[in-house]
Amino acid sequence: MSGGKHRVLVVSAHAADYVWRAGGTIARYIDSGDRVKVVVLSLGVRGESNDLWKQGNNEQQVHDIRLDETKKAAAILGVEDFECWDLQDYPIEATKDLTDRLVGLIRTYRPDIILTHDRYDVLNPDHNLVSDLTYRCGILSNSGGVRIDGTVATKQMAFFGFEPHQTELSGYKPGCFIDITPTYDRKLRAMNCFQAQKHLIQYYTDRAFMRGNHARRLSGDQTVKYAESFSPFFPYVADAFVVR
Repeated sequence: MSGGKHRVLVVSAHAADYVWRAGGTIARYIDSGDRVKVVVLSLGVRGESNDLWKQGNNEQQVHDIRLDETKKAAAILGVEDFECWDLQDYPIEATKDLTDRLVGLIRTYRPDIILTHDRYDVLNPDHNLVSDLTYRCGILSNSGGVRIDGTVATKQMAFFGFEPHQTELSGYKPGCFIDITPTYDRKLRAMNCFQAQKHLIQYYTDRAFMRGNHARRLSGDQTVKYAESFSPFFPYVADAFVVR
């Protein structure tokens, strides 16, 4: 990892997305001394809480359970800079106010790296919207002509997309793998906070194992047991090729 040099912004559509898809990577950045900010746009009350609705909870109860789950998960990963914007989901709407708010946040936080949803998730239009929204806001934040009081334009940041749930159906192709072996246990504990989506816990346990196999094969590093994959939105620039 980068060793305390960077600011990382994670934009998650729903309460658990950042944990399923990037929890191990987030924890690794934090362990390396990097700053990590997580923004959850929506708790997923309408579209991602079916198990809670089936238990007979009302809307406020579902909301409160999801908020408690995501706060506990963030704490397990070591996230201290955490925001929940509590938007309605299914659908999340990319309003002008939301766009200005996210541009303002990017300009205030000034991330070097943004992690968010990949460009296409075949079964979740909220994820697609948040991917496009976050990318557009990153580009807008770089433009001095986009005027938001109290902010100044940023420089170009690196953008990476989470691996979507239905990987093959979404046409996703990994662009890089992050070794999460040192933080896998924390990711597993964080995933287990989300009893509203128990069916995904085993799925992402298996996915981390499979991506670890890929990372081991591609790097030759036999110590890699678990990994997460990401897709760069565009080529990124480095001082040199780094081989494990």
